[in-house]
Amino acid sequence: MKTNRWIALALGAALILALAGCTPRQGAEDTPVPSPSQPVSTPTPTPEQTPETDTRTQVRLGLLKGPTGMGAAKLLADNDAGTTAVEYEVTLASDPANEIAPALIKGELDVAAVPTNLASVLYHKTEGGVKLLALNTLGVLHILENGQSVHSLADLKGKTLYATGQGANPEYVLNYLLRQNGLTPGVDVTVEWKASDELTALMAAGEVDLAMLPVPAATSVMMQNENVRDALDLNDAWKEAGAAGTFTMGCLVARTQWLEENPGLVDEILAEYSASIAYVTENPQQGAELIAQYGITPSAAIAQAAIPQANLVYVDGLDLKGISDYYWVLYDADPTSIGGSIPDDAFYYIP
Repeated sequence: MKTNRWIALALGAALILALAGCTPRQGAEDTPVPSPSQPVSTPTPTPEQTPETDTRTQVRLGLLKGPTGMGAAKLLADNDAGTTAVEYEVTLASDPANEIAPALIKGELDVAAVPTNLASVLYHKTEGGVKLLALNTLGVLHILENGQSVHSLADLKGKTLYATGQGANPEYVLNYLLRQNGLTPGVDVTVEWKASDELTALMAAGEVDLAMLPVPAATSVMMQNENVRDALDLNDAWKEAGAAGTFTMGCLVARTQWLEENPGLVDEILAEYSASIAYVTENPQQGAELIAQYGITPSAAIAQAAIPQANLVYVDGLDLKGISDYYWVLYDADPTSIGGSIPDDAFYYIP
C-alpha cells in the first residue's frame, strides 16, 4: 500500500512538471528565437517626415508697389505654390531710384520691374550692365480735380498743381505735355512736388484741389472722396499733343551678367510673367485679391477698380525697340532723364 502511494505521488509530480513546461513564461524570453533557416525580422524605425527640398533655381526679383508691380501678382502666388519654373526671392519696394536701382547695380537683384526712364539710366550708368526684357505698363498718370474748371492741359494756366514723381517719368512727361500746350512749367503753372502717399492723403481729405497721381493712388482718392473727379488722362493728352511713340511707364529689366549666366531661364521667366499679367487683366476680381494679398496696393477694392486704368501690357522681343520714340521725347525734355543718350540696340534683350 505504501509503495503504491509513492508511485502515485511520483506520477503526479511528473505530470505537474510536464504541464509547467508547456506554460509560457513572461519576460525577455517571450520573444521566440528564430531557427537558422528563418531570417530575423527587425522592425524598421519610422523616419521623421521632413519638408521636401525646393530644387528650383533661385532668382532674385525686385518689384514696385503700384501699377508696375500689379501684373506680377499671379506669378507671386504660383511661386508660393511651388509651381513656377524658378523660385523667386522677391523684394517689394516703394522707391525705384533708392531701393531697386542700387540693388541691381550691386548684383543683389537679378531681375526687376522699374520705370522705363530708369531702365535707360541704369543701362548707361552700368555701361551695358542692364538690359530691357519687356514692357509692362503704359501711361497711368491722371490729373484729379476737386472742382470743374480743368478740362484740358491749357486750363492749368495760372493754377498750382500738386504732383508726385519728381525726377522720374511723371515729371518729364508733365513738363513735355505742358510745353506742347503752350505752357511753361514754373511760370504758367506752379508745380508742387510731394510723395505719393502724402499727396494721396491730402487730396482724399479735400486739402488739395488739383493733383497729378498715378493709378492706383488716383483710384484710391476717388473712392475716398466723391467730390474728386478724373479731369485728365495723360494717355489722352499724349495722343492729343501728337507725341511720337507710346507713353510707356513701366518695364522689366535684368542684369546682363545674370542673363549670360542663365540663358535657359529667361524665356521661362518671361512666359510666366506674361501669363501673370494676362491673368490679372482677364480676372480683375481674383487678380485684385492677389495684388492686395502681396501688399502691392492697400486693398483689393482699390486694386480691382484700378486694374482697368492701369494699362497693363506685355511687350517683348523686337517690339521693344518701339520705345525709342518715347525716349526721344524724354531726351528732348531733359537728356539726363534717360542717362544722357538714347540706348543703342544692345540695350534690348532679343532672343
